[in-house]
Amino acid sequence: MPQSGVGSVTGGGARLLGLVIDLVLASLVTTLFVTPSLQDPAVMQTFNLWSVGVWAAITVIPAAFFGFTPGMAVVGARVARLDGAQMVGVWRAVVRAALTFLIIPAAIRNIDGRSWLDRLTGTVVIRMR
Repeated sequence: MPQSGVGSVTGGGARLLGLVIDLVLASLVTTLFVTPSLQDPAVMQTFNLWSVGVWAAITVIPAAFFGFTPGMAVVGARVARLDGAQMVGVWRAVVRAALTFLIIPAAIRNIDGRSWLDRLTGTVVIRMR
C-alpha cells in the first residue's frame, strides 16, 4: 500500500470522524420514529436501543455491499479486503460493526495502522481521495 494519498491507510482521526457522523446520522434517523424526551428515562432507553439498531443497519449494509458507511463517504475512506475482492461481504461487515461497538478492538492499532477488527476480518480502511 502507498505511504500517503489515495489507497493509503486512513488515519485514526478520519476514522473517528466517520464514526461520529454515522452515530449522529443514526440518532437523526431514529428521531423520525421515536421522539426523544430527556426527562423520561424509559423513552430515552427506547430511543437509544433503536439508535443502536439504526447505526448497525447504516454501518453493516453499506459497508458489506459498497465498502463504506455514510460517515466514511464524507471523510473519504472505504473498507477494502486484503485479498483484493471487490465486496467486503456481510459477515465481515457484521464483525466489524460488532467490534466497533465494543470500541477497544477498533481503537487499538498496530504499526501499519490496522485495528484489531481490520486484522480479524482481513480488511483495511483506505483513503479514497
